[in-house]
Amino acid sequence: MIDNRNMILAIVISVVILLGFNFWHAKKYEDQAQLQGTQQTEQTSAADSTQTPQDKVPGAGGVAAPTAGKADEAPALTRTEAIAETPRVRIDSDRLHGSISLIGGRVDDLTLKDYHEELDPESPEIVLLEPHGMADSYFAQFGWTPSGKVAVPDGDTEWKADKLTLATDDPVTLTWDNGQGLTFVRTITLDGNYMFTISQKVENTGDKPVTLSPYGLISRGQTPDVTRFYILHEGPLGVFGGTLKEVDYSDLKDDKKTIHEDSTGGWIGITDKYWLTALVPDQNAPIKASFTYHLTNSDDRYQVDYLGDAKTLQPGETAEVQNRLFAGAKEVKLLDSYADNLGITNFDKAIDFGWFYFLTKPIFYGLQYIHGVVGNFGIAILLLTVVIKLAFFPLANKSYKAMSKMKKLQPEMQKLRELHGDDRQRMNQEMMALYKREKANPASGCLPMLIQIPVFFALYKVLFVTIEMRHAPFFGWIHDLSAPDPTSIFNLFGLIPWDPSTIVPAAVNIGIWPLIMGVTMFLQQKLNPQPADPVQAKVFMFLPLIFTFLLAHFPAGLVIYWAWNNSLSILQQWVIMKRAGVR
Repeated sequence: MIDNRNMILAIVISVVILLGFNFWHAKKYEDQAQLQGTQQTEQTSAADSTQTPQDKVPGAGGVAAPTAGKADEAPALTRTEAIAETPRVRIDSDRLHGSISLIGGRVDDLTLKDYHEELDPESPEIVLLEPHGMADSYFAQFGWTPSGKVAVPDGDTEWKADKLTLATDDPVTLTWDNGQGLTFVRTITLDGNYMFTISQKVENTGDKPVTLSPYGLISRGQTPDVTRFYILHEGPLGVFGGTLKEVDYSDLKDDKKTIHEDSTGGWIGITDKYWLTALVPDQNAPIKASFTYHLTNSDDRYQVDYLGDAKTLQPGETAEVQNRLFAGAKEVKLLDSYADNLGITNFDKAIDFGWFYFLTKPIFYGLQYIHGVVGNFGIAILLLTVVIKLAFFPLANKSYKAMSKMKKLQPEMQKLRELHGDDRQRMNQEMMALYKREKANPASGCLPMLIQIPVFFALYKVLFVTIEMRHAPFFGWIHDLSAPDPTSIFNLFGLIPWDPSTIVPAAVNIGIWPLIMGVTMFLQQKLNPQPADPVQAKVFMFLPLIFTFLLAHFPAGLVIYWAWNNSLSILQQWVIMKRAGVR
């Protein structure tokens, strides 16, 4: 019966609202417990309780703290001071600025040429890695851990470089001699994007065999300010045995333990919403990977690392390993190309496409293709919506025909209610007989809404997590499709020179596109069969208003999609109803 159909539809829409408000936009719980410095010191400093480890180098016999570097004993430096404190090799490639510290051989200074903090191209470049010595330092380090007492490069080692600039496809070679018969050579190459290739070679010119294990680590100081949305993971992650594993900062901090993973190939790193730093070991070599939290000078520090198989070098022998470091923007096509060309398993999963991965990624590539033709992601969203509508046209057409038939039957249904209103069972029997006689299905009108839900969510993910949508303009006042509509009804959409956000709560600050979306939703609702139950009718009357306030703070691209999709649905439904003789 029509009441049941509308009740089902109301439940579906209510679930969408709850998901949108509590799941899509819910903030993660704040950390419940603060870790005590003394507890963390006991956990993370097994070798020397009087030392504060700068970073924890994986060791063959467990986790060992390296010798504390000078920067660990000094007050935290500013970025400029930290860069100036050590000799460096400058990085000036096609897409990166920065430098490599010759003390420790760390990659610890990177900014992204193509990405800026604000829409203004003159605003500062995005800073990805921060120099060692800062409280929030963020760097990558490679090296060897010995079996036994053998001098190996550590955080204080000063390397010699064969040149002072690392450019695209123009490698730099670092060397260091331990004075005990071992010569360490590290060659760093950078491609035209964000992938470093680090070749490490050790030559044993001594008279005794040595056993060394290669490692790579990424260390990040202080807990980053993340977006805290359930639909987006920011923090440590990796792929082990072909399976993606995500670890929250809060879980590492609260559990006070190291998480270990064994794998052959794969990768491990730390992700932000749009940026990624990842270690990529030899894809054919077994590794032991770890996620770790510890305190350094009372500051949070997170580390991801891997340890390769031990290599024994007899006198006169040489060992060499090749590793990679990705440090840059999570561009979908770029990650896919690295996955294909370098054989990096599931490297594209660094982008959190979510549960609807099978739908979200094709939608992204569809938008990307159309964008390549029309040159505007907003237009691409409109055209992709038309493609989706055409794909579901037969199903939606059938549903709208059923809804038109239901609306045409409303006068007869109202008569049955008036005639048998006191006898609920008899009224239901007569209603079912009417549906059967007229071949009407009261539940078929739910299909268009059910079809839209996964597409809506997948498009939302694309707009929210892909960097290609960041700062992508539409027309007029929409300069960033990934951000909410910046206009407000409280200053007449910019006609009054006043910023309402200083006084008006964000929840009621509504822009132009959300209002357009609300109007289209209201018009579409008027075309549908109206509930006979007054309570249901009032609930449905308020739904466009509720959605207007709810979607006002979603990405503008999503609101534009929803308004355009409603408009196409109105046109399709109006034509069908006119042909069916329904006014």
